This record gives sequence, C-alpha cells and structure tokens, in this order.
Amino acid sequence: MKPERIGDGVRHELSRFGPAEGMAEIVRAWPDAVGEQIARNAWPARLSRDRTLHVATSSSAWAFELAQLEPKLRERLAEMLSERAPAALRFAPGKLPARSSEEIESRPRRGREATPEERELAAALAGEIEDENLRKIVAKAALASLARAD
Repeated sequence: MKPERIGDGVRHELSRFGPAEGMAEIVRAWPDAVGEQIARNAWPARLSRDRTLHVATSSSAWAFELAQLEPKLRERLAEMLSERAPAALRFAPGKLPARSSEEIESRPRRGREATPEERELAAALAGEIEDENLRKIVAKAALASLARAD
C-alpha cells in the first residue's frame, strides 16, 4: 500500500478557517497604520472569509474604544494596503503577542533615578537566584519597586 500525502488534506482543513493570505501584509502594516499605543494594546488575530479582520485587544475597554475608531483605522489600513485591506474590523479581548525584551527596555522610564544603595539592595535580594535571566528580571523589578517606595 502506497502512503498517502496529507498536504492537500491539511491545506483544505486550514482553508475552512478563512484566508491566511494577506495576514502577513496586515501584520506588517498594523503598527504604522494604527500607531504605537494602539499596537501595544491591540493586534491582528485572524482574517475571516468575508475579509473581516478580528483584532485581539488587551481589555474590553480597549475593544470598545477601538470599535468606535473602526472607520478611521480601516481607512488608514486601506491607504497602506489598498485592495489587500480588510473589509471590516472586529475587536475583542484576547491574547496579544509577547513583547521582546529590547522593546520593553527601550520604553521611557518613569520616576526618579535609583540610588546606589537601592541598586545594591536590589542585587542582594535577587543574588541567590541561580538562573541568570530570572535573577536580572527580579533585580530589575526590586529596583523599580525600591525607587518608587518614596
């Protein structure tokens, strides 16, 4: 008996969930079309067969606010994507992509600069953690907490 290739079957099943075609362009254009603040709180999740773009948001409040801005956001996407633009946008709370550590570290800092004593205490609090990455994260969090304590 000859083995059956499953590629066509997989493609057929995936096509039932709507067109994946066009999502890459939408994801690339999204931050420029909607702006940095919206992109941090809303991200394209899927494109349905009727070309409605379903967007995951960080909260129901963001979903509500962005629904009010839907015509303007759709217009911006149309300017950037022309015929590849979604026909409509739908917003709902959902899972957003994780941000890179570079992006997180590049955000502007709030509050005052930590003192040398606070830096030393934060390092001491995290010092016994074996995992280097975890130790750095805990030290950074402790430092932020100490710097805000006053």
